[in-house]
Amino acid sequence: MNTPLDFSYETQPARVVFRPGAAVSATPGEVARLGLHRVLVICGSRGEATARAVADALGDACAGLHTEARMHVPVEVADRAVEVARAVGADGCVAVGGGSAIGLGKAIALRTGLPLIAVPSTYSGSEMTPVWGLTEHGAKRTGRDPAVQPRSVVYDPELTLSLPVPLTVTSGINALAHAVEALYAPDVSPLVSLMAEEGVRAMTGALPLLAVAPDDLEARGRALYGAWLCGACLGATTMGLHHKLCHVLGGTFGLPHAETHTVVLPYALAYNAPAAPQAITALSRALGTDNVPRALRDLAGSLGAPRSLAELGLKEADLAVAAAEAAGQAYPNPREVTANGVLGLLTAAYEGWEPRVDS
Repeated sequence: MNTPLDFSYETQPARVVFRPGAAVSATPGEVARLGLHRVLVICGSRGEATARAVADALGDACAGLHTEARMHVPVEVADRAVEVARAVGADGCVAVGGGSAIGLGKAIALRTGLPLIAVPSTYSGSEMTPVWGLTEHGAKRTGRDPAVQPRSVVYDPELTLSLPVPLTVTSGINALAHAVEALYAPDVSPLVSLMAEEGVRAMTGALPLLAVAPDDLEARGRALYGAWLCGACLGATTMGLHHKLCHVLGGTFGLPHAETHTVVLPYALAYNAPAAPQAITALSRALGTDNVPRALRDLAGSLGAPRSLAELGLKEADLAVAAAEAAGQAYPNPREVTANGVLGLLTAAYEGWEPRVDS
């Protein structure tokens, strides 16, 4: 007998513009549509040229360009950006770049209530979530607030053409992590499951093409489409062990964001697999495999991504500390999170062993 449908799904209010060239051609219109007249454009050092082009396209509607976004949004960086936004009299923000730039835009929105427009240049997916993060005293804390959800998202595949292949791969697999965790989240719904499976299929189909032809605009568009879907899944569900563990590794030990997600994903999924059979079934369909953790690790490795936490600079002595910190936090997860269990997961990820699913 079929089980009756029983779920909740809350739509996130946002408008999306998706087309090549949209960063320059569409962003001014999105600013005007929101009734904004003095926006602060935010970026990191790597994306400054693109952000400057967007700022130039905005003309008199641009109140300034702030280029100090940093990974994991250190609280002092957020404080400085809020000061700048207030000093220039900004009535909104436009974040141009990856998760660091959008994360900084969210920090400003959280503190000031200013509306945010996101122009993503990577596959981080942050633009599709009401999730914010700040790092202070070596610890990253996250939360959810509707105020940080971008009001408008401008997807321009051309912005990702300059994304180096290694970052293309790790950023793409970071996006996959959003969909994977959504599939076994306590608040998953049929809509989220559809988006997650399609997002995984689109991203994993595009990444091998981009590894050999980084200037393939159609494949760039498919990857960005996949990232949108995966990010929307994260925005609609509750994060579990994978994301919390990556926040510990990034916030406490300074590991790079996308690369850490890439290494940890197969092992976190292997840990949760016995308690998440429906998620494994959906991922098996999307990936065309009967061993999802191994397939994800093999995909990353075949495209040149790092395979171990040791490669990212984690020390063996850090493993027990990270495991205790991750296990000491309260969050929903399909399988019980214990310090010993997480230590085993981290040890395998540190060494780069083949991920094994407990029978």
